Amino acid sequence: MTDPSLVERIRRAARQEQFLDVVSAEEAAARLRAAFPFQALGEESVGLADSLGRVVARPIAAAADAPPFDRSAVDGFALRAADTTGATEATPRRLVLNAEVLACGVAPGIEVAPGTATAIATGGVIPRGADAVVMIEHTVMEEGGLEEGEPPAILLSRAAAPGAFVGFAGSDIAKGETVLRAGTVVTSREIGMLAACGIASVPVVRRPRVAVISTGDELRAPGSVLPPGAIPDSNAAILAAAVAENGGEPLPFGILRDEEAALSAALSRALEEADMVVMSGGTSKGAGDVSHRILGDGVIVHGVALKPGKPLCIARLRDKPVFVLPGFPTSAVFTFHRFAVPLLRAMAGLPERVEAEVPARLAVRMPSELGREEYVMASLAQGQDGGEDGLMAWPLGKGSGSVTAFGAADGFFAIPALDQGAEAGQALRVTLIGGPARLPALTIIGSHCVGLDAMLDLLAAEGIGARSLAVGSLGGLAAAKRGQCDLAPAHLLDPKTGAYNAPFLAPGLRLVPGWRRLQGVVFRPGDGRFAGMDGAAAVAAASADPRCLLVNRNAGSGTRILLDGLLGGARPAGYANQPKSHNAVAAAVAQGRADWGVAIETVARAYGLGFLPLADEHYDFFLAEARADRAPVRAFLRVLDSAESQARLAALGFRRMAAAA
Repeated sequence: MTDPSLVERIRRAARQEQFLDVVSAEEAAARLRAAFPFQALGEESVGLADSLGRVVARPIAAAADAPPFDRSAVDGFALRAADTTGATEATPRRLVLNAEVLACGVAPGIEVAPGTATAIATGGVIPRGADAVVMIEHTVMEEGGLEEGEPPAILLSRAAAPGAFVGFAGSDIAKGETVLRAGTVVTSREIGMLAACGIASVPVVRRPRVAVISTGDELRAPGSVLPPGAIPDSNAAILAAAVAENGGEPLPFGILRDEEAALSAALSRALEEADMVVMSGGTSKGAGDVSHRILGDGVIVHGVALKPGKPLCIARLRDKPVFVLPGFPTSAVFTFHRFAVPLLRAMAGLPERVEAEVPARLAVRMPSELGREEYVMASLAQGQDGGEDGLMAWPLGKGSGSVTAFGAADGFFAIPALDQGAEAGQALRVTLIGGPARLPALTIIGSHCVGLDAMLDLLAAEGIGARSLAVGSLGGLAAAKRGQCDLAPAHLLDPKTGAYNAPFLAPGLRLVPGWRRLQGVVFRPGDGRFAGMDGAAAVAAASADPRCLLVNRNAGSGTRILLDGLLGGARPAGYANQPKSHNAVAAAVAQGRADWGVAIETVARAYGLGFLPLADEHYDFFLAEARADRAPVRAFLRVLDSAESQARLAALGFRRMAAAA
């Protein structure tokens, strides 16, 4: 007796049923996007060790400074840079040693007075009064001529600049600074950054669970004995690996025969357990192909004008995507990456897969020590010209002790041992870290602010990546003039007019109003020297007191320009101590290594410091006119004017003023 199922299969083969509706690849993609939200799944929390390879679900801010104090980068001696002026091998400077050695974990107890130095180990806390460290190799112990009871001394043969070999508090990661943004894929670099911040639990996007089903009477598990007409099932292994590569968690459902009842039951179970179902085989309309028929009215695409990949079938069942891929491995892999991967990566919180170019030109001169081959960590940004030749490599100058430099870098380039540096504009090749990287849509170079972090978090929520490089207000303005960035945040005070930023405008730039933030004198609560004073009077009194130690800011920063204007040429005690952030200033005052400095009110509050207002500072943006019509720039201006951004700025203690032009 003839098998009825065989008869039906012969009839279907004879009819050679056609595809439901062959559409273009663009139309198929449009139908897919109309059927499903291309957005990340919900959030879950995992331990630090389990976060490797996961996608950060929301911005993570540092709970503490890293390093938490000013520390030495070498073994040597902490001293005052002014005491080293003119030191050479022929005319060494003599410094008396203080009676303590600052090993790691030892709190300083003796202030470094003029003409003295303190022995310090790599990682040791910089003592009060010191603003530089010299390497032990550049000193010798004084021999002979010492009277009994006279303290030992060193002879220094090389001058030191202020800040030499000092890693300032918060110079790597500053308290309140965004460490990782939503959408960041956690690698070993990011785990190091999180560990340095003391973060043990990480909010990540839940991985999409993807059921992988192979169909076909001819399929056998790899390694099995193959009867006539049978083939190994390679699709399941390929697809499971591709799911994992693109942020998903594969759920293998094995091989199913071409039987509608068994397939229907397996599909129902897969829809209960998974967020997406991927089937391979059985999507054509020929004999034995039954996968597409169990989808019923859920089919949204069946047949795409592609070679390979025409038999692709896409359906929506229980609000979940189901992809029935062609059985041939090449077609299956091609269609999976073309259609399923974009949705899978969106569900996983990952950006679209793109390739990055590696030829670049150096944005700024990079000096290097002669005699050693140097590998420089760099971030890539689009230059003025665009295209391959328009890639600019920005060195990350956070030093060898930094964790974040490696995390923030796109790659690195080498400076040969016989070169004393690389010049701005020099062509080079950047070795990418972790494979091809996606260039940010928006490049911002200039002064950093936690308010800017809030803006970029809002942009990231819209899928717009931004690269923010903190080089100071003047450095950002120079980059904007050269066409190397979209926006340059700045807070530059013109001493002649008392106006912020506008006097510094140059042809080809416009000024976009940002927000207002209070700059002021910060000091430890209870310090009577600042009681009852206003900000300007406090600066005058503190600068006149040789025992009242200042922690300054780096040249080129807006804060330094403001303070220099108030000092009127005075150089108070501690003037040479010049860290590069508001957080480092606050940390130095809070920890007693300095008595006063200038920082924004938000940071003063975070460190529990006293605050005397000096200026209602304008934090604005220089915008390159040539880039004003770029979609990411327009998106930034829109976010800047949004009610949500104004609420976030207000929560930080800032005031949004005029609308962006």
